[in-house]
Amino acid sequence: MRISKFLAGCALPALLAITVSLSGCSGSGGSVQSEGGTKDGGNGEEKVTLKFAFWGDTIEKKTVTEALESFEQKTGIQVEPMHIPADYLTKLTTMVAGNVAPDLGYLSSGAALSWGKDGKLLNLAPLIEEDKEFKKEDYLDQVWYEIEPGNTIGMSTAVEGYGLMYNKDMLLEAGVELPPTQADKAWDWDTFIQYAKKLTLDDQGRNALDPNFNPNKIKQFGLQYDPYNMMAAVVSNGGNFLTEDGKGFGLAKPEAIDAIQKLADLMYVHHVSPTPLQTKSLPDMALQTKKVAMTVSGNWALQAFAEQDFNLGVGVLPKLMKSNTLLDGAPTVIFKSTKHPKEAWMLYKYMADPESVLPLIEGGLWMPLKKEWYTNPDLINKWASGNKAHPEGYTDAYMKQTIENGIRTPGFEVKNLDKINALVTPALDLVWTGKKSAEEALKEIEPKVQPLIEGYYGK
Repeated sequence: MRISKFLAGCALPALLAITVSLSGCSGSGGSVQSEGGTKDGGNGEEKVTLKFAFWGDTIEKKTVTEALESFEQKTGIQVEPMHIPADYLTKLTTMVAGNVAPDLGYLSSGAALSWGKDGKLLNLAPLIEEDKEFKKEDYLDQVWYEIEPGNTIGMSTAVEGYGLMYNKDMLLEAGVELPPTQADKAWDWDTFIQYAKKLTLDDQGRNALDPNFNPNKIKQFGLQYDPYNMMAAVVSNGGNFLTEDGKGFGLAKPEAIDAIQKLADLMYVHHVSPTPLQTKSLPDMALQTKKVAMTVSGNWALQAFAEQDFNLGVGVLPKLMKSNTLLDGAPTVIFKSTKHPKEAWMLYKYMADPESVLPLIEGGLWMPLKKEWYTNPDLINKWASGNKAHPEGYTDAYMKQTIENGIRTPGFEVKNLDKINALVTPALDLVWTGKKSAEEALKEIEPKVQPLIEGYYGK
């Protein structure tokens, strides 16, 4: 689901990644009623047709399309799938400008907040309040997008937590302790670096702990840590994108600068993680081909890893001060221009039900939105255990960590994020390419960022 992460723009273009998963046809908040579906009933009225826009790979396209067909069969409401695999936001923007927007569908977090503020998206709060079957508290607290109190524009399409994924055979062969799966046992940063060094080898087989190690001829990296997923480390170190009161540039504060520099040091001081240039030469199957021993990635990567032939392991992220995980998730929204808000809400609930999109959840691409799918053993067994996409330790390292220590990317709540990131992203590029220190780059742009800060949505 890389495309989802990219489109979400949740954090520093690639920093905040994204996602999709909805809920609806079962239990509280998910039932589908046929009333209001068919409108021709012999009286000449036109049958309702909804347009649902979405992105995704072949598997996602198939599952979403089948879920839409199932909804149509259950309700009599016709649904036209609009799969847009590339240039999604550009094409959707054109449709909105031309007054031919879909009724509902995926949207990047940045666009959703901006369009919601401009009144282009339907406020779901009245629909939620009027719907006696739907209970907002049944869903994870972290998935909601709100413009302000009383103006809810949607939920994440799916939950995407982050953690360590690794080639278990490589760690066992090197005599490295397997990463912990429980938050209270998470590696501290120094331990993490020591193990990563032991797993990093030059062309002579010397690891990065060896004084004769050659950092210019690395054949195996101990770690691949995409620095644009930096917010987990920043928050773990006591920092954040903005200050707590929403008035200051948090990334320019000491806690954030220290965390960001530590990520850059993985590449340029410890030589355990590839630089952006070195990353370009790595294969997509770097874990399977033993070019990389460990990687930090979002839950969606499990789908691809499950299709590869290697011994996959998972663990919680290393910590600086406090153990946590980063949560991504681009929202699904209903467009204000829809002529059928009642039917659109019925479809919204249906697609938010983990049962409706179960192949994407059990296949590793998505995590469910509803709380009980993280606590009910029978429901957990439906997706998070007993399959290749969810290896041993997953329920602690990803599932439990998500609901207990998940922190949202800035894309959920930072106002004016696109304009701020227009300054932050190129500044951080200088850090990730080793041209400037984190302090130099972020302090330099702080005076330009400060006037753009408008606080948080939903407050």
